[in-house]
Amino acid sequence: MRRLFLAAFAATCFATYAQAQSNATGPLVTPSGELQFARADHDFVGMLDKEVFDRFDANMLTHFDDIASANDTVTRMLVQTDSGPVLYDFRRRPPLVQRSNKRMTVKRVFWQDNEVVMQGSQGWFRFKGGVFTKLQSSKTIYR
Repeated sequence: MRRLFLAAFAATCFATYAQAQSNATGPLVTPSGELQFARADHDFVGMLDKEVFDRFDANMLTHFDDIASANDTVTRMLVQTDSGPVLYDFRRRPPLVQRSNKRMTVKRVFWQDNEVVMQGSQGWFRFKGGVFTKLQSSKTIYR
């Protein structure tokens, strides 16, 4: 019985992380408008209400979304690019675009009030206020 419970718990945890990562091109509803990604030559472009607000190089589209529970809109998004993760904050218009300029592959993302914590190929990192910091150890609990 204990093994069954542990297996179910592990499957639930895995499913939670899998749902946080997406390759959807849109349209996605945000507080700033309707978001759509499109391929433009070798790049992707991010469009908000059909106007380009960002361009990035990536082999494939991968993003992690922070979804508001009240209305199921995407409030923030971390996009995996070839030059490193890019944070979009759609809680303002025009959306805030912050580049980390740290090449890494993002595995998991945890959203907090004004920061994003991510597990990457080189460890754990915090992205807050445009500053990208490698975490050593922490007593903070991320959910």
